[in-house]
Amino acid sequence: MKAEQNDKLTRVGPGTPGGELLRRYWQPVALLDEFDPRFDPAMATRPVKAIRLLGQDLVLFRDAQGQFGLLDRDCPHRGADLAYGRNEGDGLRCPFHGWKFDISGQCTETPAEPTGSTLCRRIRQRSYPLQTRAGVLFAWLGPEGSTPPPLPALDCFEAPDSHSFAFKGLWHCNWLQAFEVGIDPAHASYLHRFFNDASLEDSYGKQFRGASLGEKDGEHWPMTRVMREFGQPDISHEAMPWGIRLTALRRMTEDLMHVRITNAVFPQTFVIPLSPTMTITQMHVPVDDTRNYWYAFFTSFDTPVDKDTMRRQRLPAVTLPDYIPKAGRHNHWGFNPEEQQSRTYLGMGEDDINVHDQWACESMGAIQDRTREHLGTTDKVIMANRRLLLQAMDTVAAGGTPPGIADPALHSRISGPDTVDGIAPAADWQTWWQNAVERRRADAPWQNPHHHGAMASAAADAL
Repeated sequence: MKAEQNDKLTRVGPGTPGGELLRRYWQPVALLDEFDPRFDPAMATRPVKAIRLLGQDLVLFRDAQGQFGLLDRDCPHRGADLAYGRNEGDGLRCPFHGWKFDISGQCTETPAEPTGSTLCRRIRQRSYPLQTRAGVLFAWLGPEGSTPPPLPALDCFEAPDSHSFAFKGLWHCNWLQAFEVGIDPAHASYLHRFFNDASLEDSYGKQFRGASLGEKDGEHWPMTRVMREFGQPDISHEAMPWGIRLTALRRMTEDLMHVRITNAVFPQTFVIPLSPTMTITQMHVPVDDTRNYWYAFFTSFDTPVDKDTMRRQRLPAVTLPDYIPKAGRHNHWGFNPEEQQSRTYLGMGEDDINVHDQWACESMGAIQDRTREHLGTTDKVIMANRRLLLQAMDTVAAGGTPPGIADPALHSRISGPDTVDGIAPAADWQTWWQNAVERRRADAPWQNPHHHGAMASAAADAL
């Protein structure tokens, strides 16, 4: 790859090709948990957060009615930082001269101006549309005055609060190298290789610790065992209305095939199976060019999500209130050479494989130099996604509609998307996985009727 292309793919600030593309899609801006005094006591007194998103400085606040506002951070008077503003219940007041703004950005008071002044009526700070789904606030930073697209009927947005849980974490690297690890089916056999398999009884909420769907010789196999013993996946991909569907096949015997179906939801989301009844939808959201937050949405098709357990499993790995990981370059991501010899392929812990991905992405540098990489056959999805990104940037630059979930015309063909990790009959694995996901949807207590058959119709309507 040429340096110019790498720069185009990775820069996200206002006016950059990548930044203009990503601003056409809804972006997670904060967990609702971040405004919960249990996790940030300061929120009980002053529910205001400084936000940096796509290289922009913003301020997010909640008023006395529980409504949120997201505004540019520099006061339109003389540029002071509104993240230090006084939250007075009906608006955010700049302490410099007392100018006050409601959640829409309208200036409501300029108290130092002469009596009778109408200046405030003519002042409006740029505000950004917000909506809440699955415990997360989403913002749209598209062109001012334009209409944002609706969020599509992805499972993570359709499931009720009882069946979903969201968490986040900060990585110190560009968003694209972080996203690309999620659409790389081969790395799981190496980066996440465990030399011993944990008990399936304690697998709830843990990636790769649960059992693959199906059986071999009457036995349920942990995902870790499949990944460890079968390290040469046959990877294929196909275009879908939401982006790309990935298929990784690992032949176990002449009669059995391990099938793993995942998805890349363009431009920055991947959907993978956590267990036979739960999926992870993960979005990599640029803070700026050299940092990104991952937002993971856990969606259950079975019983309600045990949020307390899921949160308890993940909170020890981060420092609140900003969800900064305790592992990182500063402490070698917890690397243990003895562990690398005896317990894991990487040597960076057995409890949280997220650290494994963090190391892979952060160790590349703040922005990966793709001019030095040598891609192989297993990188075919990485290459396909980069082509989509470059094409979409050109489409937006030419005034066109960006692809996938930013295009309302495609939403009738976008749902799910379906995932599976399981042991299938080798001769009929396609039918097996389609039946498996149909059964999962049929059993889901929250499943909407319009989803049934969506997989088949989406495949027929693939881009």
